[in-house]
Amino acid sequence: MLSRLMSGSSRSLEREYSCTVRLLDDSEYTCTIQRDAKGQYLFDLLCHHLNLLEKDYFGIRFVDPDKQRHWLEFTKSVVKQLRSQPPFTMCFRVKFYPADPAALKEEITRYLVFLQIKRDLYHGRLLCKTSDAALLAAYILQAEIGDYDSGKHPEGYSSKFQFFPKHSEKLERKIAEIHKTELSGQTPATSELNFLRKAQTLETYGVDPHPCKDVSGNAAFLAFTPFGFVVLQGNKRVHFIKWNEVTKLKFEGKTFYLYVSQKEEKKIILTYFAPTPEACKHLWKCGIENQAFYKLEKSSQVRTVSSSNLFFKGSRFRYSGRVAKEVMESSAKIKREPPEIHRAGMVPSRSCPSITHGPRLSSVPRTRRRAVHISIMEGLESLRDSAHSTPVRSSSHGDTFLPHVRSSRADSNERVAVIADEAYSPADSVLPTPVAEHSLELMLLSRQINGATCSIEEEKESEASTPTAAEMEALGGELRALCQGHGRPEEEQKNRA
Repeated sequence: MLSRLMSGSSRSLEREYSCTVRLLDDSEYTCTIQRDAKGQYLFDLLCHHLNLLEKDYFGIRFVDPDKQRHWLEFTKSVVKQLRSQPPFTMCFRVKFYPADPAALKEEITRYLVFLQIKRDLYHGRLLCKTSDAALLAAYILQAEIGDYDSGKHPEGYSSKFQFFPKHSEKLERKIAEIHKTELSGQTPATSELNFLRKAQTLETYGVDPHPCKDVSGNAAFLAFTPFGFVVLQGNKRVHFIKWNEVTKLKFEGKTFYLYVSQKEEKKIILTYFAPTPEACKHLWKCGIENQAFYKLEKSSQVRTVSSSNLFFKGSRFRYSGRVAKEVMESSAKIKREPPEIHRAGMVPSRSCPSITHGPRLSSVPRTRRRAVHISIMEGLESLRDSAHSTPVRSSSHGDTFLPHVRSSRADSNERVAVIADEAYSPADSVLPTPVAEHSLELMLLSRQINGATCSIEEEKESEASTPTAAEMEALGGELRALCQGHGRPEEEQKNRA
């Protein structure tokens, strides 16, 4: 009897699970892991597959059965963390954005960061003014199709490429003009490097937004960047706190607290409310990890942190990796032949295509209203894990403690800064999973219904090609009803309680 129990236990431990990890170029890596395999094992397999040595900037993201996003913890069992039925699906993403991506030692690392920021731009997480957007898009064109060739690139060729959630013909012409006249001769590596240098100067570089509300009930996006903690509301950055000014991070239920100590003994407590306790805990853990990574001098200084004032109460968490300074020191010692890079090129992809033959939202004909309506219905049912999403704008981040970063940034006393002409609204980034191909129109239409811009917009398109106001209102009512049927985060949490 005992031997049978032991053999059954042994078979359980030896059971293998299939894992699929979606990479930054939208290809997939599939492997099998045993029941007790730790996150570190899976991550090392992945980095070996990618031939990646500067791996500390990256992580594996997954979504639990309750649609809450998480970063895979490397010290814990993969199977126990996912809590879902195999096969498991996860995403490989940048977790800690390099403070100076151009200073990364290897080209393969810069290429992967380039892919991540390209996704950020496409999903509306990296918000910027139109001139910056045109330059970034032109760098992508140059990196992926090379020099302009009149024989291969007819008039209007840039309209075939989708760099942002929405853009105008005027912006397309500007992108093509820069690509034709300013970037000729740049290799893919050079264009990617220039893209990173430009992106790093933008106010929303490195932002992985967490939707919250302030004490007045106003919507806000909280984020942790290489330079500190930021709060974005409307088209402004209303708070920027350097990492060396952050003294404590705490959460209780859905309430998140950030304790700040500034010059002249000035102490501040910022309070925000997450949609659910699970989302608040995720926000807190992200803050603990980012603060440790960017602020500490060495990993031996990392301490276990409690979410409560009383150490024996609440959640406890400890960052388990190396810190930024150690990572840069280790990178400087890398000496090997540069690995070959297999660039993805301009191909359609699941959630972040550079090239798409789909129309801009404003060019969707009325005859397709039914199809768009069906996309909305299907999309709300099938939206899954979003790897990353943000909008764009050039500004400064404030001085940083990292030695390789330029210090010509805005004074931290200048707390409010305009980040763009339009409001920061990375609606798709806060969805639990990558936007499916048939859901792109859903994302764009839902933004237009709600009166939000779709990232980059300079000119109004012809009204004849868009649904009428009555049609939009009808669709809007159905969309809002569907959203209510799925439950807003706060309402869902009340129902659970």
